Amino acid sequence: MSQYNAIKQEAYDANMQLPKLGLVLFTFGNVSVADHNKKVFAIKPSGVPYEELSPEKMVIVDFDANVVEGTLRPSSDTKTHAVLYKHWNGINSIVHTHSTYATAWAQSQLDIPILGTTHADHTTSVIPCAPPMSDEMIQGDYETETGYQIINCFNERKLDPSETEMMLVGNHAPFTWGASSHKAVYNAAVLEEVAKMAFVTLQINPTAPSLKETLIKKHYERKHGPDAYYGQ
Repeated sequence: MSQYNAIKQEAYDANMQLPKLGLVLFTFGNVSVADHNKKVFAIKPSGVPYEELSPEKMVIVDFDANVVEGTLRPSSDTKTHAVLYKHWNGINSIVHTHSTYATAWAQSQLDIPILGTTHADHTTSVIPCAPPMSDEMIQGDYETETGYQIINCFNERKLDPSETEMMLVGNHAPFTWGASSHKAVYNAAVLEEVAKMAFVTLQINPTAPSLKETLIKKHYERKHGPDAYYGQ
């Protein structure tokens, strides 16, 4: 019995949700689940089709991206996950997909504006798009630099990753995270839907205004504030 069975099972279950939710094509995505006490995380192996995955095939990696347990090569995005876990203690799971609408916004290098209450239910900020990385970063340790690209964007914008649990990497694709794998996958699905809604809204009305601050505050706090009461 591996001491990591719990996070391997959770990572497997979460990864299997991605194709069910229509968030991945072929092997275009991954979920990791961390144990901050042990400073390790379980992540999907690289290039293995979802129908061939099992909990035993999840790879255990430390926060420096070294393989601790497993015979398969971990996801090519492993170093990005490692950087985020190392710097953001409050997150326990990370999801990376190339879902269509969120990726289209990332390729457009645009933030997703707050146009409606669905967006405001989940964050009070735009969904940020980190600018494309410099040539020096690209030619360096690319996957590690992607992690710092995300962190730098949040630092520069003074965003809290516990409040804004989703973002876009310019010219690349979305990342989401959460206190659990369930929340991280939920955020990935919400991000894709919000990205789609924003795209359609701007097709109908290219000058659609952002949501009023009072509505943003109301919708976020009724779901996340100290007196939260929202549920459907």
